[in-house]
Amino acid sequence: MADLGKVSRALISVTDKTGVVEFAKALADEFGVEVISTGGTAKVLVEAGVPVVPIEEYTGFPEMMDGRVKTLHPKVHGGLLARRDSEQHMAEAAEHGIGMIDMVVVNLYEFEKTVAKPDVTFIDAIEHIDIGGPSMLRSAAKNADAVTVVSDPADYEAVLAEMRANDGATTLGLRRALQAKVYATTAAYDTAISDWMMAQLEGGTVAAPSAAEQFEPPAAFSLKLEKAQDLRYGENPHQTAAVYRFADDFAGLASSSAPLVGAEQLQGKPLSYNNFLDAEAAWNAVRDLEEPGVIILKHQNPCGSAVAADVTEAYDRAFACDPKSAFGGIVAVNREVPLSLVEHFADRDKLFVEVLIAPSFTPEALERLAKRPNLRVLATGGAEGHAKLEMRTVDGGMLVQCVDTVDEDPETFTCPTDRKPTDAEMRDLMFAWKVCKTVKSNAILLAKDEMGIGMGPGQPNRVDSALLACERADEVCERLGKEKGGYACASDAFFPFRDNVDTLAAHGVTAIIQPGGSVRDEESIAACNEHGIAMLFTGTRHFRH
Repeated sequence: MADLGKVSRALISVTDKTGVVEFAKALADEFGVEVISTGGTAKVLVEAGVPVVPIEEYTGFPEMMDGRVKTLHPKVHGGLLARRDSEQHMAEAAEHGIGMIDMVVVNLYEFEKTVAKPDVTFIDAIEHIDIGGPSMLRSAAKNADAVTVVSDPADYEAVLAEMRANDGATTLGLRRALQAKVYATTAAYDTAISDWMMAQLEGGTVAAPSAAEQFEPPAAFSLKLEKAQDLRYGENPHQTAAVYRFADDFAGLASSSAPLVGAEQLQGKPLSYNNFLDAEAAWNAVRDLEEPGVIILKHQNPCGSAVAADVTEAYDRAFACDPKSAFGGIVAVNREVPLSLVEHFADRDKLFVEVLIAPSFTPEALERLAKRPNLRVLATGGAEGHAKLEMRTVDGGMLVQCVDTVDEDPETFTCPTDRKPTDAEMRDLMFAWKVCKTVKSNAILLAKDEMGIGMGPGQPNRVDSALLACERADEVCERLGKEKGGYACASDAFFPFRDNVDTLAAHGVTAIIQPGGSVRDEESIAACNEHGIAMLFTGTRHFRH
């Protein structure tokens, strides 16, 4: 068969020595392959009884410069790159005493593990940048028509199986597959190095951006993603889907201290595509709450939200906001989940929950949760911080922006109305402001006693959103036996007309927080003064599309 490539000589130099002795033994014993090797790998093979030609003996040059130069030699790269079907290449190889190398078995210095160490120095990191390894891999892969290149110990068995089936040769199909893996490997390796170096240029630390900070989009960047798991399907059953994790910290720009992808799933069915979307929205929302808080989210909108002295009370208050919509939702908690919270939603409320996500769970809570084996339970290990960037694909490209966080200083807010918010109104306004950014725009959220009792999401105009929020707030008050009115309202963007204020006033809103900045702000201010409403301008918009 024309595509078969006989392996007579192999060069082996690996950092990850998993399975390398067995592989080299099989090459030498079963197929009579001459094995060239370097440094530590050669030592391990010799001790295991594998006949080895040391690299310095093969090239005629010693390893030098603390091992920085050992395989960067024409006898190595000429033996890899020479085209076997070229009379000129083979004549030049013979003239200079260059033998052919038919297989390269190489994996790289563990740069990523090195820089992950808390005490790593810059010099140590630099010394763990592999030069010879990537060079040999790329040379061998370029000439995959003749050379078999193995960069992953997981491929040893497949290579041996082909050689056993083909009298010591590999097929072109296998060599092409291994060729592609090499370039994916070296690209990811270089990305990890460049990302780490960029982080050093920024001072070695990457903090979450404040509202005042702006991320300067780079001219180009590379991403390395590893498949975390296949998903049953996407948003709908006819769509295939998977979830990927960042293979490194992407210079600290795309990871956070408590990411969703990477959370420990303690029990339950695998997460679906929609589960991930909803859980991500709920988790990002609840982390903005400083007090013990709970967000119950349905279709990426917070149908229930509250803070309290403890998370069990916060859950009770969040569930009371909209028990009907909470069914089949996501519950996100920003503190450890105790048994009492589980008993309230599982035993008292009989609430069906798709996902429960929190930093941690008490042993008693986990014991009770085990009675619902299909419930997906995620422990993130913490609730601090957000990623710095978020990315969304569009047709033919990708959008990249800073993650939206609500971290404005209330001292910077302005109050243009005659009446100023009371302390109680201010607490409700700040609570509503933090939760509102999770509501689909045009977003209106009404709060009372630090509960999100009225939500108006995703309407084409803000008045319709306001009406929805007011109707829901009135229903909640009636159901809970609370007096209607006295609501605090958050709007994710400015009011374009005073009709928003008039609508809210008619339903008992007494305080409003919004970005301001409309050319008709004066009309809204006048309407607030007419109705005795206190209004704050934050200067920051929080759209969520």
